[in-house]
Amino acid sequence: MNGGRIEGSDVSRVSITIGIMVALVAIGVIGYFVFFAHNVKEQMTGFDPNRPVPDDATLRKRLSTDQYHIVRENGTETAFKNKLWDNFRPGIYIDIITREPLFSSADKFDSGTGRPCFTKPISPDVLTEQMDNSNRMEVRAKRSNAHLGHVFQDDSTPTKKRYAINSIAMYFIPVEEMDSAGYGAYKQYATA
Repeated sequence: MNGGRIEGSDVSRVSITIGIMVALVAIGVIGYFVFFAHNVKEQMTGFDPNRPVPDDATLRKRLSTDQYHIVRENGTETAFKNKLWDNFRPGIYIDIITREPLFSSADKFDSGTGRPCFTKPISPDVLTEQMDNSNRMEVRAKRSNAHLGHVFQDDSTPTKKRYAINSIAMYFIPVEEMDSAGYGAYKQYATA
C-alpha cells in the first residue's frame, strides 16, 4: 500500500474480508430470528380458537414421547405416579395441544384413584365422550381430539360423574399466573 491507497493486489483481500464479515453478520441475524421465532412459538399463551390444531407430525416433535402416547395413542398414566393427581391449588387445567381450558380446580376432588378427577368440565362443549375398546366411556378434547381419560358414574359427586383424566394430557395454570398466561377471563372458574 502507498499512502493509504489500496493497490490492485490488496483489493481482492479486502473484498474477501468484507464478504466474510457480511456473511457472518447475515448468518447471525438469520440465526437470531430463527431462534426467536422458535421461542415465540413455544411461549404461545392463552387459548386462540382460530389457531389451527397442529398435525400429528408437528405433535410428535412438540410433545414428549409419553405425552404423544397418551393423547394420540390412547395411553394411560400410572395411578399415584403422575404430576397432577394431588394438585389442589386454585387454577385451570388446559389441553396440551390447543391450550383450551378444560377443567377447573373448583371441580377437582380426591377420588382416591391417584388420578386428577373432576366432577365436570369447564363447559360441556369442550369434550366428547365415546365408548372405547375396553367398554369404558372415553373422554376426548373436542377441538384437538386428544385422549384425556375416562368418565365414570360416581354417585358421591354432585354431577354423579367422575372425569378421571391423565395429568400428562393437560397443563395446569395456577390462578396467580392466569392473567400473564392469557387466561384472565377464566379466573371465575378457578375460584368458584
